[in-house]
Amino acid sequence: MRVGDQLLLGCSISLSAVDLMVSVLKMTSSVSKKTKIAIRPVQYRDLEAIEALFSQDSESDRHSCSVTFGRQLQQVRRWYGLLKFLSLFPNPFQHYFCVYVAEEIQQLRGWIQVSPFNSTRSTWRVERVLVDADYPQPELVPGTRGIGSQLLRYCFETIWEARTWLLEVNIHEKTTLALYRQNGFQPLAQMTYWEIEPESLQQLAQHEPDLPNLLPVSNADAHLLYQLDTVSMPPLLRQVFDRHTQDFKTSFLSALIAKLRQWFSHTQVASGYVFEPQRKAAIGYFKLEMCCDRSQPHKAKLSVHPAYTWLYPKLLAQMAQIVQGLPPQSLQLASADYQPEREEYLEQLGASQIEHTLLMSRSVWHKLRETKPLEGIQLSEMLQGLQPARTPIPSRMSWLKSLWQPLTKTAEHKDIPSSQSGLTSPSHRSKDKITSVESPKTSRNGHQV
Repeated sequence: MRVGDQLLLGCSISLSAVDLMVSVLKMTSSVSKKTKIAIRPVQYRDLEAIEALFSQDSESDRHSCSVTFGRQLQQVRRWYGLLKFLSLFPNPFQHYFCVYVAEEIQQLRGWIQVSPFNSTRSTWRVERVLVDADYPQPELVPGTRGIGSQLLRYCFETIWEARTWLLEVNIHEKTTLALYRQNGFQPLAQMTYWEIEPESLQQLAQHEPDLPNLLPVSNADAHLLYQLDTVSMPPLLRQVFDRHTQDFKTSFLSALIAKLRQWFSHTQVASGYVFEPQRKAAIGYFKLEMCCDRSQPHKAKLSVHPAYTWLYPKLLAQMAQIVQGLPPQSLQLASADYQPEREEYLEQLGASQIEHTLLMSRSVWHKLRETKPLEGIQLSEMLQGLQPARTPIPSRMSWLKSLWQPLTKTAEHKDIPSSQSGLTSPSHRSKDKITSVESPKTSRNGHQV
């Protein structure tokens, strides 16, 4: 074989290989276009895959609410039919398990759980977002969206009543933080979770709380608790939370369901608030959730007026005395970076820090900024909405105007002498006055003045 034939044969082989590679790339691109991610509400067949994703998540062990979610998933499996029926109309369990899943070729790739934060449902909370670790995630590449971003965007577009979104994420989860920051979430406050050991609780219980105005909580005190909640947080947090008096009331059905839940989970709840008679306001509040079978630690919520921070030792001593009748167990509570007095007292008490989280929020302005940049919004475009949409309804004065204008026009077109009519128009009168003023006067001597 000659050298030229060998060259031609090599070129033909290389061209055929290139064509084969191009065809393979086209096939893979067509397959990737066909296999789109489908996002839909959760179904019963998805519960097993959700539990598998939750168990394989390496960071789930650091969440303080992992045990709570495991119990919630067991309850959903047991009462799925009833919960699905209750999600169709307003009730306390309507959004008990509001989950959306991302599916690709009948395989679960990720899921997101959300819930309303307040009674008006103007603020919603992202409980957790989990994605399959084996699936490639282009979250950190600009211009791309992974499954986590698609799940978040689906919730932003589907839940139209949500004006603000809220979430809490561990500061060590860098990938999750990047996901939330990419989708418009901004930090609000840094939270620290503390744990008080049983020995410290026993020492606290020996101190007398000395709280003569400690009262039980009822629906009649909802306005006082709302005022305390409003004054105990910064204005930005107050705006994001958007709580009202109704958020501090408990209906009869909700109270009955809470009692049943406590009976099934072997827990008890105690709450109270400190009333200031001179100011006629609540200055301190606590809610204590106690575990009776030692399966989880006790959990407490505290709200204290910024001018009455000396209540921290007394309220903690009161809670320590309440839990003395139960098996020894630690107590967990949270503090924010805008509560330095609480953090200082917990450090003096010897409480240990178990978790640091970041509270983040996303407002509706991010949605406007994504659809149209704020720099492109002109004042003329904004004022177009203030223009009348239709012709205004005629009033009595407009009818009189429409009748009077033809009469005046016909009177002007008619050439009627003023001597015959006996009437002079105002314009003629003014002309006569001007001519009488401008005409020279003649004195008795014949000189013009």
